Amino acid sequence: MRTTTTTPTDADPAPGTGTVAELIARQWGDHRPGLKYGHGAGTGPGAARSPATVLSRHRTAQEAATRAALLTDLLPPGAHPHVGVLLDNTPEFPFWLGAAALAGAAVAGINPTRRGPELARDILHTDCRLLVTEPAHLPLLRGLDLPGVRILVTGTEEYEALLAPYAAAKPGEAHVRPGGPRPDTRLLLYFTSGSTGAPKAAICSQGRLAAAGHSLARQFRTTPDDVHYVCMPLFHGNAVMACWLPALAADAPVALRRRFSASAFLDDVRGYGATYFTYVGRAVQYLLATDPRPDDREHTLRLGFGTEAGAVDAARFAERFGVRLVEGYGATEGGASVQRTPDTPPGALGRAAAGDDLAVVDPETGRECPPAVLDGRGRLRNGDEAIGELVNRGRSHFEGYWRNPEAEAARTRDDRYWTGDLFFRDADGFLYFAGRTDDRLRVDSENLAAAMIENILARWEAVAAVAVYAVPDEVAGDQVMAAVALREGAAFDPEAFAAFLAAQPDLGTKMAPRYVRILTAMPVTATNKIHRAALRRSGFLCPEPVWHRVAGAYRPLDGPALEPLLAAYEAQGRRDLLER
Repeated sequence: MRTTTTTPTDADPAPGTGTVAELIARQWGDHRPGLKYGHGAGTGPGAARSPATVLSRHRTAQEAATRAALLTDLLPPGAHPHVGVLLDNTPEFPFWLGAAALAGAAVAGINPTRRGPELARDILHTDCRLLVTEPAHLPLLRGLDLPGVRILVTGTEEYEALLAPYAAAKPGEAHVRPGGPRPDTRLLLYFTSGSTGAPKAAICSQGRLAAAGHSLARQFRTTPDDVHYVCMPLFHGNAVMACWLPALAADAPVALRRRFSASAFLDDVRGYGATYFTYVGRAVQYLLATDPRPDDREHTLRLGFGTEAGAVDAARFAERFGVRLVEGYGATEGGASVQRTPDTPPGALGRAAAGDDLAVVDPETGRECPPAVLDGRGRLRNGDEAIGELVNRGRSHFEGYWRNPEAEAARTRDDRYWTGDLFFRDADGFLYFAGRTDDRLRVDSENLAAAMIENILARWEAVAAVAVYAVPDEVAGDQVMAAVALREGAAFDPEAFAAFLAAQPDLGTKMAPRYVRILTAMPVTATNKIHRAALRRSGFLCPEPVWHRVAGAYRPLDGPALEPLLAAYEAQGRRDLLER
């Protein structure tokens, strides 16, 4: 789950709803609300905020049909029917998702935080002959060599002139191939975010996506009276699969936030009447970091769904805002999913979804790991042997990566689907997320999972956000390093931190961070996930204060302490590992 995208069980689509195109087309003639956007621009208590613009479901289908007809005419003969979308969460994004579905084309979500050759690579790798963008992102494209790519700039007179001849188009009239879209027609080429190497474009078909939308809508009892608040970026699978699609399946409207804003979150929720939202990465922590208000519980929101909030922050969120957060597991690739059931214990994500044969496997031996041993408080006591990679030994809905056979083969080796995620399973079969395979640390010959240590450190009352990762040991293997962002007004107290660690019964002898980096804010990716690659690269050679654990006590890693430490790395021939 490299993207940690929250997809539901991949059940078979319901009769008559086998494609996303059908979900778009059935909006025709339905004049209930379909899309809300543009709420507010106020900055602070009492500031005037503009009302939201509301489009009917019929109007959103009409806009999609118009663009489907344009897309069909603009695609060069013989070209792959792929359109790149480089947009913030503007109405044009769902319009083009709908257009691609109706036309039988595919959208490649282009990440606006990518730059230069990397950005060009994403566009060209997915064989996009059309790229839809907006004026704000045009500077990103300057100087890029994009042969054969036609760029459409939304919000311009030229763009409106292109659309005008197709304004009377209806769903089902324009297809890129005879017969129109089928369940196996690809709709998304969505990049999975990785810490190293170029992102991989996961193929997602209309049938799988329609099934995912229906599954989540059923799971959370979504009705047309709900409003799904899309505050995560639509170029990421979470927003499309877990927010836009279930709303589409349940005939519910969606409300768009151009870019995530913690300070505007509650005002948006109230202004749109939002009842549901999705999150990834540190979005929940950003919301908790906002100043508490007396009216924090005065809103329509009933549920949040996502990943990586953590049990501690999920409880804090529920206490402060009165909203339940449901942690899910799935991936853009669709290779494995975990289904939450009413009896799922705290901290667990659920059991294997229907049809999946999930196992926690030691990636080195291929053997299944023994069940987890949990104490009375649900804390793991045998992580070294219980944690392994989650593998799907049964059916898989993985549809491959676009033009990346090597990555595809690695994901499906030995006739299994290897998720790339660390888990452990309790005696009753419930699965618990323990991190990424590339977040495993090897400390003094013992394997540790970064997520397990993060969960422990998150209990410290002074912490607002924490990330744990490996830095090279001066002799062999790794050492544990933690980056910590403190709550407003808090200061790092080394003695209090050491005492906190000593009081944690599930903190193994190798888990205590050897290095602690104090940050004002975590570096994050475009999807609000902690930028672990950047943290790993700088290690403890960084401008922020770093504390070094010596004989159980934390001391500043300043010049007098740093020089002999670096000399020890030099003596072992490992100094270069600190400068990767």
